[in-house]
Amino acid sequence: MALPQRASVVATPHFAACLEEARAFIVEQDETTADDRFRALRAELREMTETLRWAPAGGRPARFFGGRSVQAQIRARKVQALADEARLPHVREYVLKRHVVLYAHSSDRVVLLAMRHQRQLSYAV
Repeated sequence: MALPQRASVVATPHFAACLEEARAFIVEQDETTADDRFRALRAELREMTETLRWAPAGGRPARFFGGRSVQAQIRARKVQALADEARLPHVREYVLKRHVVLYAHSSDRVVLLAMRHQRQLSYAV
């Protein structure tokens, strides 16, 4: 019996920048606990990555695609352009404890596009 194929998971440079911004914010909030909290965020991201390797569609559908305002439609087009550039047909979100990760995927490939804190209204793309 063959095991299911695992998808590859890669991050864009923009996602890495989002992660660095999260780290800087954590340090700014409380420098004494920053290392532990950032370590916890990275552990969540490792667990998410492992989940997405086995189930690329494991996140929820990206909610902002249903927005009716002009601003929401502009954001949705920018995100869809990122997915199209990566040649991936689907865009989803993966919810962590305090962050939400935006990613594009196919059945065998996942590309992490952006990350935001749950209190942020939108992704910086």
